Amino acid sequence: MNKKLTYQSNGFFDEYITNNSFPRKGFKRSIGFFNSLTGSQKIYFKKLCESSISSMGVTFQLNAEELKDRLWPLDLIPRIISLNKWETIERGLSQRVNALNLFINDVYNKQEFLNKNPVLKDLILDSPNFLPECMGISPKNKVWSNICGTDLIRDHNGNFFVLEDNLRVPSGVAYMLENRNIMKRVIPELFNSYEVNPIDDYPSQLYQCLCDASFSTNQKKTIVVLTPGVFNSAYFEHSYLAQQMGVELVESSDLYVSRSGNVLMKTINGPKKIDVIYRRVDDIYLDPKTWLKNSTLGIQGIYKSWKSKKVAIVNAPGSGVADDKAVYAYVPKMIKFFLNERPIISQVKTYVCAIKKDLDYVLSNIDQLVLKPVNESGGYGILIGPQASKSELKEYKLKIINNPRNFVAQPLIKLSTAPTLIGKNIVPRHLDLRPFILSGKKSFVTKGGLTRVAMRKGSTIVNSSQGGGSKDTWIAD
Repeated sequence: MNKKLTYQSNGFFDEYITNNSFPRKGFKRSIGFFNSLTGSQKIYFKKLCESSISSMGVTFQLNAEELKDRLWPLDLIPRIISLNKWETIERGLSQRVNALNLFINDVYNKQEFLNKNPVLKDLILDSPNFLPECMGISPKNKVWSNICGTDLIRDHNGNFFVLEDNLRVPSGVAYMLENRNIMKRVIPELFNSYEVNPIDDYPSQLYQCLCDASFSTNQKKTIVVLTPGVFNSAYFEHSYLAQQMGVELVESSDLYVSRSGNVLMKTINGPKKIDVIYRRVDDIYLDPKTWLKNSTLGIQGIYKSWKSKKVAIVNAPGSGVADDKAVYAYVPKMIKFFLNERPIISQVKTYVCAIKKDLDYVLSNIDQLVLKPVNESGGYGILIGPQASKSELKEYKLKIINNPRNFVAQPLIKLSTAPTLIGKNIVPRHLDLRPFILSGKKSFVTKGGLTRVAMRKGSTIVNSSQGGGSKDTWIAD
């Protein structure tokens, strides 16, 4: 059996092979399995995978405008990370999210950290994600972002870096769970040959996290998942998580606020008081009385109920204030300020264009940097300087000059690669990783996460909305 891959790493850190194309420790069984397959067998397994995805109803939509459900793209070659390495990442993620939650609580209360960082204070108070209505509020356990999805990358040396934090309504965990179910069904022999750490406890951990957020003294909490509806691109995940937790999936029309300020759910047996709302609706749509007046996705008066602790909203309104690529640059300082610790996981050097010194550097080196708008997601609005044309760079430069606060820049990291099955061929593709961190009375980090893959050759855009795929992530002893 051939246990050596035929492609070259080409100067990138490949997670399966060394620069000489020899397998790294722990990867021989996976390489051997896929190398032993004929072309027709590879196609058979791909079709079996697609059939499983179809029968399980694992779908997504590109965006709100596209009403067509697409089958979830899963690559059969797993990503494998050693448990020893993962334990360090777990500690680093828990530390990071702890500091971010303390930061958000500080923003809406004493603002001690902001007062020590006046440039950041100006950025925060001017941010569309800062909600003045949240001033003076502290959710249960001072946790604002109970559910966080942090994106990790590996550089040319194989070191992990945090790329960004998703603290508002992070998505993707249902696909992480279903990827595992599909892999166990399609290639059970390979899966069973590794001691893979399980991830199927996530729904129960999420349920407990939501219970921890409640101010209710009732032993059994009544929890709902609030969705914008079937046309939302992440609706599959909303319904999946509600089903897995055994709670109701609701839309705004199913809920209302009573005269006493409680949030009630309409049922055939009469109104039922709700303790916790896991919302998959953006902040400004939550309450048309308080924020966006013409919102049909929210519940009138829910802000007041939340403020008076009659209902918990997870993640809390206002948590998006830290979900900003300019704020990201300050996270190492937050860890030092709030925890008096050094960051366990490094992050990518970030130039904040709102700072004059950083702006000058970015404008002088724009062709060498990755340029990002601070509040976009899904890979939209990004320009990769070394790959951009002169006209694209000129146009982007004008955007930055006109609104420096809206942009950050980072050096181009040579993203790691892993073998990916494209047709009948095994080729390297760039990838990232989104683990999920739950914060309640204690912290919980998934054993692995959603690995996203750039399916096009040379591309580093991994988002499914832009043609990316995914892999199952195995944390193995």
